[in-house]
Amino acid sequence: MLDPAKTAKVSVTVRNDTSTPKRVKTVRISGSALALTFFAYDTTVPFEVPAKSSETRSFPLEPTDLGAQAIGLLPVTVEVIDPQRETIASVETTGDVRGSLWSVYGAFGLGVLVLTALSWLGALIALARRRLPPNRWQRAMRFLPAGIGTGLVAVISLSVLRLVAPSPSAEIPFILGAAAVALLLGYVTPHPGEQQPSEMETVRIIR
Repeated sequence: MLDPAKTAKVSVTVRNDTSTPKRVKTVRISGSALALTFFAYDTTVPFEVPAKSSETRSFPLEPTDLGAQAIGLLPVTVEVIDPQRETIASVETTGDVRGSLWSVYGAFGLGVLVLTALSWLGALIALARRRLPPNRWQRAMRFLPAGIGTGLVAVISLSVLRLVAPSPSAEIPFILGAAAVALLLGYVTPHPGEQQPSEMETVRIIR
């Protein structure tokens, strides 16, 4: 758990299975989602790990500005970096970030929600006004952005609600599933040039 109001105690154990000593200068803790990094903390913790042995170091981490950066369950990567700024080793885990809904990650999710709602609204208005393309696949592609956005909204919502952390195994099924449903809806929409039964009846009465 990473709480901006509390100091976290981090303990890192590095095992060196090589035949040469390894020098560690920095420990980096970063959180990312949807291929975007939302926070990263570098802490200088210099130590050396002899060959064929392990070393453990503990240090406090004060993520005071984390509340403005992220919220919810996020994939967290812990890296140990040498003096040349190269990563020696890393491990991935899941972090429970106790940030604000108005953080960068929360605002990103709200932005995706607004864009998705506008995409659905535009597609449905075009359907109601019969302004969709005559070609079925073109109509399907008109609904595709709304479907992708719906999948992204689902992934971010589950993360913010602390139900499922965003990862490829969770992101891909939601996004592809929502995109497939949107494509299908667009494909089966009526041809914009087709007359509805009520309209055909009106034409006959006028004649």
